[in-house]
Amino acid sequence: MTDQIASFEQVAESRADAPTLIEGLPGHGLVAAIAVDQITDQLDLEHYGNIASEEFPPVVTFEDGLVQDLVRVYTGSDPSVMTLESDLALPGPSFEPLSRCVLSELADEFSQAIFLAGAPAESEEQIGDVTGVATTEEFRAELVEAGIQVPEEPGLVGGITGSLVRECYQADVPAALLIVRAHPFLPDPEAAKSVIETALEPLVEFDIDTTALDEQADEIQQRMQQVAQQYQQLAEEQENQHQQRMQTGMFQ
Repeated sequence: MTDQIASFEQVAESRADAPTLIEGLPGHGLVAAIAVDQITDQLDLEHYGNIASEEFPPVVTFEDGLVQDLVRVYTGSDPSVMTLESDLALPGPSFEPLSRCVLSELADEFSQAIFLAGAPAESEEQIGDVTGVATTEEFRAELVEAGIQVPEEPGLVGGITGSLVRECYQADVPAALLIVRAHPFLPDPEAAKSVIETALEPLVEFDIDTTALDEQADEIQQRMQQVAQQYQQLAEEQENQHQQRMQTGMFQ
C-alpha cells in the first residue's frame, strides 16, 4: 500500500447530474488531451476543481494571463459531462495516487467513465481507427451498439490511463477504454477528431464541432513538410560538399 497522496479541491458548484467522466490526460499522440480540450471548449464546461499531488512536476501553467493548477476537472449539465485534464504528461509515481483520488473523491458524482489511449498506427490508413474495451458487460454492449470494434485478442494498456481503468474495474465503476491509432511520432489532431466523431459522440450523445482539429492537422502537416524540405536541402548541401571534397582530393 502506498502512502503517496493526491487530493481534490472543489472550487465551484457542479450542475451536472451523474455526468460521464471523459479523461483527457496527455499520452501517445496527445490524442486524449486534444480531444478532451476540444470537448471542454465546445461545451463551455465550467472549472469544477483541481487535483494536487507532491508527485506532480514542480511547475506552474497559465492561460489568459492567469496561473492555474496542472490537473483540473471541468463539468457541465447539457449534456452532463465531466472532464479530467492536465497540461503536462504526468510521471509514473503520480499514477496510483491520482487514480485513487479520482475514484475516492469523484466516483460518487459520475455515472460512468470513458478513458482514451493513443497507440502507434502501423500505417497511414490505420490512423484514427478506434477499438474499445469495457469493465462491464453492459458497457461492452454499448460499445458494440455504437459501432465501436471490440477486439477479440488479449491486450494491455499501461500508464496513467491503465491505472485509472484498473481502479474503476476494481471498484465496479462502469468504464470504457477507447484505443485510438495515431501517428507514431507526432501530435495527432486527426486521430482526436476520429475518436470524437466515431466513438464519443454516439456514446455520450453530444455534437462537437471538430473543424478546429482539421485546421490543427493542416498546420502540423505544413510544419512537417517545411521540416522535410529543410532536411532535404541540408542533405543535398552536405552531399555537394562531400563531392567537392572528393573532387579536390582527386586533383591534389
